[in-house]
Amino acid sequence: MRARAAGNRRPARQSSTAAGKPRAQALLPQGDVTLTDRAYAELEELIVTLQLPPGTALSELVLAKRLDIGRTPIREALQRLSRDGLVNILARRGVLVSEIDLRAQLRLLEVRRELERLMARGAAERATSEQRAQFTEIAAGMRRAAEKSDDLLFMRLDHQFNTLISAASRNEFASRAMGLMHGLSRRFWYQHYKEAADLPLAARLHADVAEAVAERRVDAAGAASDSLIDYIESFARSTL
Repeated sequence: MRARAAGNRRPARQSSTAAGKPRAQALLPQGDVTLTDRAYAELEELIVTLQLPPGTALSELVLAKRLDIGRTPIREALQRLSRDGLVNILARRGVLVSEIDLRAQLRLLEVRRELERLMARGAAERATSEQRAQFTEIAAGMRRAAEKSDDLLFMRLDHQFNTLISAASRNEFASRAMGLMHGLSRRFWYQHYKEAADLPLAARLHADVAEAVAERRVDAAGAASDSLIDYIESFARSTL
């Protein structure tokens, strides 16, 4: 397939999964997206869900055929994934999916704690009525996921929660910084959650943050965010 310019637009679509597995999240935004956006979203999901495991060598040509996207958008998506820490672009060795590093994850959580508290408080203070209604829906969904131990529902809602709290906080600098960490955080969770996670507890803690934001309880939103990160850090350390 001939490479297409990254600015060309095509309606977002749901891509197929490897081995017929269901998607955990709907990563693509609604409406039209660039081919680079689509390539980034689909590659990020393949890496986060370990369909492209750590250490995998990536070929632009192979990925272009797999995703039915031209090589130029694939190349640009790989550059973005490199900035996110999900791939390493190495001279004379090509592109490799990055390894999962517990020490790095714990350092990441130090930053996430401060940023997520800031964003939760900001969202509780600044969210629109429509966004508050969405937080209420997410909280209810998280409690259903907790009751049923539904990992796919949890991961889909987690992605929606992250996107919404980023928008509602109205702080583009915090949002950009958090965006760099979401993929690494979700991949670490995906690798270990079946063995080490208390999924119902994680879902309830997310629901607590969402409800505090929906109800404009600024201090409670910050405290709930800290409780969530406390659990995530405990989960990370339990994988040792």
